[in-house]
Amino acid sequence: MKHLTMVAVLALVVALASAQKYTDKFDNIDVDRVLSNDRILNNYLKCLLDKGPCTQEGRELKKTLPDALKTNCEKCSEKQRTSSRKVIAHLEERKPTEWKKLLDKYDPEGIYKSKFEKLNKRS
Repeated sequence: MKHLTMVAVLALVVALASAQKYTDKFDNIDVDRVLSNDRILNNYLKCLLDKGPCTQEGRELKKTLPDALKTNCEKCSEKQRTSSRKVIAHLEERKPTEWKKLLDKYDPEGIYKSKFEKLNKRS
């Protein structure tokens, strides 16, 4: 009986640990390709802003984004953090109007933006 309890506890710990990270099934998306292709990038932006349909990846991003902002991307893999920084820098520099719309929707009080800026200065 002790062994069965131990196995159940270990299974629960493994399940909880894996639930602490976002899915990595989209980590191999070529972010540079998306950022350099206005049509693809604009489709993602429309999805995130509820202005157009979403791909499977867009739906996952839209679902994950609020939690990633709240938790300062704690559940992100290193690849996801790197990609996020790259996307944000690109939007700030090359698509400031769309960046502002995203901030207005997902961070209307500016709480997460200031956290991200502090985190970005440290990396």
